[in-house]
Amino acid sequence: MKSTFFTFLTLFLLFACKKESSDKLSDWQIISENVQFKDEANTFQLKSGKFNYHIANAKLPFQKVILLNASLVGYFTELGLEDKIIGISSPEYIFSEKVHQLMKEGKIQDVGNEQKYNVEKIIALKPDAIFTNYIASFDNTYDLIKKNGIEIIFLDEYLEQNPLEKSKYLLVFGKLLGEEKKSILRFNEIKSSYDSLKTLAKKSEEKPLVLANEMYGNQWFLPGGNTNLAQFIADANAVYINAKNTESKAVPMSFEEVFTKSKNAEFWVNVGNHQSKKELLQINPNYDKMNVFNHEKLYTVIGKEQGKSNDYFESGVVRADLILKDYVKIFHPELLPNYNLTYMKELK
Repeated sequence: MKSTFFTFLTLFLLFACKKESSDKLSDWQIISENVQFKDEANTFQLKSGKFNYHIANAKLPFQKVILLNASLVGYFTELGLEDKIIGISSPEYIFSEKVHQLMKEGKIQDVGNEQKYNVEKIIALKPDAIFTNYIASFDNTYDLIKKNGIEIIFLDEYLEQNPLEKSKYLLVFGKLLGEEKKSILRFNEIKSSYDSLKTLAKKSEEKPLVLANEMYGNQWFLPGGNTNLAQFIADANAVYINAKNTESKAVPMSFEEVFTKSKNAEFWVNVGNHQSKKELLQINPNYDKMNVFNHEKLYTVIGKEQGKSNDYFESGVVRADLILKDYVKIFHPELLPNYNLTYMKELK
């Protein structure tokens, strides 16, 4: 009898602990494994990688921010929040016309680049916050800025391998910049569009074999099977040549290895930012040995490029649905007969 009692007591405590743990977890809005946030009485808590932020609600929403990465601009353009940007680095890599117009009007300042940020200007602008990817070698610069009372928030969206989780960073910016409802609406629209395209792609009985990326020097950095690109190709109902690989990063391979794996490839995507197949061949004559180069279709990511800027790396970071739509159009053109590619362009 005593044994039975202790058994029930143990089970009760186990379930109680699990429930408590579940309740605590449910307090957090999960963006991805790397990012989550929650509201408390007087504080907004944000976890981003190894960084934890406790921001007083009285400081929100932020009104003046600086962006040190072009990839973060896409979230602001998606939410119509360009007017809250007062400083930006490396403007030559920014695609947004509105951001460039605001720079001409003097409302957004150039604060340098990754080689040398203009720390004095950054401090003088007195932003409510700075958003950037974390780079360990810049710790001294970050510390100097923090000592002047400026909040630096590190958001490494480029680490996300799930396309929609990258889009979901919209919710973080919505909370911090006073557009929570709009950010939820836009993310839900992007997710719905993405899911519909994924379902549409499955209607095709064809699943073409796909090669990606190109050689740099003597190595071909082929994205692993758990990367963002591999996910897009799978969701577009195609077979990626490196899908069985378990890496979530690019895997260096020799030309011979890729040549063998891609023998039957019908498409070659993300072929850098080249303007022609002739240009590609000048970089590496070995491509001429590949069947996919000579007889199949190649696509670059220069569909929305202007100068040094490329919208694939800006709005494309947020619009996972439009990137997927491009891939569906490429692999199964009959499913989207009236659609013109947004970010991709055929290389001829």
